[in-house]
Amino acid sequence: MKTPTVLAARPAFVTTVGHAPGIEPRLAVDRPLDLGSERERSTYGPPTCPDVIAELQAAGLRGRGGAGFPAHVKWRGVAEAAGPRVVVANGEEGEPSSHKDRWLLTHRPHLVLDGLLIAARTVGADRAVVYLSHPETETAVRAAIAELEADDPAALPAGVRLDVHVVEPTYVAGDETAVCRSISGGPALPTARPPRVGEKGVDGLPTLVSNVETLAHAAWIARHGAAAYRAHGSTDSPGTTLVTLSGACARPGVYEVPYGLTVAELFDLAGGFTSPPTGFLMGGWFGGLLGPAHATTVCTYEDVRGAGSGLGCAAITALGSHEDPIAVAAEVSAWYAAQSAQQCGVCVKGTASIRDAFASLNAGTATERDRDNLARWGQTLPGRGACAFLDGAATWARTVLGEFPGHIDISTTRSSESDTRTTTIEGESR
Repeated sequence: MKTPTVLAARPAFVTTVGHAPGIEPRLAVDRPLDLGSERERSTYGPPTCPDVIAELQAAGLRGRGGAGFPAHVKWRGVAEAAGPRVVVANGEEGEPSSHKDRWLLTHRPHLVLDGLLIAARTVGADRAVVYLSHPETETAVRAAIAELEADDPAALPAGVRLDVHVVEPTYVAGDETAVCRSISGGPALPTARPPRVGEKGVDGLPTLVSNVETLAHAAWIARHGAAAYRAHGSTDSPGTTLVTLSGACARPGVYEVPYGLTVAELFDLAGGFTSPPTGFLMGGWFGGLLGPAHATTVCTYEDVRGAGSGLGCAAITALGSHEDPIAVAAEVSAWYAAQSAQQCGVCVKGTASIRDAFASLNAGTATERDRDNLARWGQTLPGRGACAFLDGAATWARTVLGEFPGHIDISTTRSSESDTRTTTIEGESR
């Protein structure tokens, strides 16, 4: 199934807000930064801190791939493992509304490679892999590697093999277990946990899989320190992040911003809303759909979670006044059903059932049974699949019913005693 048409536009405009240090996309709006320009920014220079992992911990750096897991925990786990180790820069970016990783890989590939090589040195890996799924990112990364090897072969750590691995773009291909499975020669499909990839990943070796934006921030922190990083953002969500703004937005694009701005303030930086928003897709499509009142929600991990959603990859789509939240939910849930890896029965049945219920709501044929099933699935399905994919579909069930009760059209003439029986999905928690 193709990307829903109402949400398919790709942002292109990129800027940096204020003078916050970090990835600084304003430096590479017109063209990618070449190696000489990167070296002027201290890229590939030696870290200034004696203990990179401790500095990441002090900085409070969280992963930018979606889960927001503390970066230092993953780095330390692999560093303390025995035997050969692998590090992977995950740039697959299967989230349909996110464009930040592709921008970073095509405009500042050296900064990503710098973070990857720092990670390899820090955890003691003898193999580093850049994992990609878009032709433009592959071209940019291979060119950056060739430029680095030609200019300064010593920049590559001794004994570290640097590879590029390319897969077909799908949502689940970016799951860290799918990443390791694909690099090991298998399909780019998730596997059950445990073991986690930090214990047994690529070729059965302890593997650090890190989002490319996370690695870019790690490289900056290694040279400028935790205190400089924490000078921006909030106490619990420090630093800056790349956000992708799209939808009813005057200048859709990728922006580097400090944590702590409201949703409305983010869109103001992008020229404002083009029409009064009727809802917000938070965290890409994984965070579900929040109502228009959440324009005042502060964009930190804690505040967005408190609103019943998730910041995820920091992609936010504003629905315009002409867009119906239920129609969007029907489109997105159909996409979820089509994108399922088809490995877990509970995911196959769960995503299909959510799709069908939203289709009935959108068509005006829903019954009380459809509404009640969606409400229950929003609570019982998260955590039931091998990966987090099913959680995203369940979040749509929970948030749409909770945020848009006035759009739920249930006619008593379509409901009967038989309709009110619940549909149980094998494997859902009770």
